Amino acid sequence: MGGEMGRIPGRVPAVPPTLADVAEVAGVSRQTVSNAVNNPDLLRADTLVRVQDAIEELGYSPNRAARNLRTRASHLVGLRMTPGQEFTANAAIDRFVHSLVETAGEAGYHVLLFAGDGNDPLRGYDDLLRSTAVDAFVVTDTYLGNPQAAWLRERRAPFVAFGRPWDDPDATHPWVDVDGAAGAELATRHLLDRGHTKIAWIGWRKDSFIGEDRRAGWSRALKDRGLSTTAMASRVEDTVNSGREASAVLLDEARPSAFVCASDTLAMGVLHTLADRGLRAGEDVAVVGFDDSQVAQVVHPGLTSVRQPLEDVAIRVVAALEGLLAHPPRVGPGILLTPTLAVRGSS
Repeated sequence: MGGEMGRIPGRVPAVPPTLADVAEVAGVSRQTVSNAVNNPDLLRADTLVRVQDAIEELGYSPNRAARNLRTRASHLVGLRMTPGQEFTANAAIDRFVHSLVETAGEAGYHVLLFAGDGNDPLRGYDDLLRSTAVDAFVVTDTYLGNPQAAWLRERRAPFVAFGRPWDDPDATHPWVDVDGAAGAELATRHLLDRGHTKIAWIGWRKDSFIGEDRRAGWSRALKDRGLSTTAMASRVEDTVNSGREASAVLLDEARPSAFVCASDTLAMGVLHTLADRGLRAGEDVAVVGFDDSQVAQVVHPGLTSVRQPLEDVAIRVVAALEGLLAHPPRVGPGILLTPTLAVRGSS
């Protein structure tokens, strides 16, 4: 924002004031407000007074403990972590977090992890936003319908999403995502090229944006070859046992020679079913998963799986954050990256 906006008398937000509110009232950047709170000696005296007046007018209350976490040479970016789901093989978020921390560190940022609550997607954001604990957020669970995005936009809080704004095509916040449909299509074409013509799909329930996106890639690949998808698909919960049960039914009723799954978790369930029936993965029935988890890399005979370019996602997310925190802010278009296929013995 820059310029000599000055203070706006009587301006009191309907929600608790944020760092962005102070910046707007004082006519300075968010970083200048952060410096006024954390490193006041970096500012000119008149600028510091203007920011302090805005803080007093709005009743903005920085969190002292969070303030002490900051240093002159770094920014903090908040990332909400939810508990891992039991009985699953999905650990893609762990690889992303590691890549994000590493990439952010190279750019002079630290990532501040805070706890998530599956019943309250907004838990933790408010406390951090009302303090100077973070300059921006990275939002990852956009598959939930992304209530965080609308909530953060209302408060003018900078954030970048790992995941498309599935339920809001007009959203203007920066995002980076992986093309799940392209990944599932790549997996299916791999099996088609190996001579399979009856390829079943095991995916997530219909209300899953990501699951339906991945299913579309499987369907597109089969239809492009003139093959039917009728009675060849199942939608279940993302657990090993669900994959086990779904694959047993499909083997009995549709008799596919191959499976493409929306996750490595479901694919592990298929491998269990094949073992129960004395069938060999990769020889009697082919199996492909999604996410290239550590389990996929070590299970016998090795699970072929779609690998998301999470290191590249982290690089793009950090670049978008740098743009958001620039003065003036820069917001680029959403970025959709293409996955690859890690081929192993199961296919």
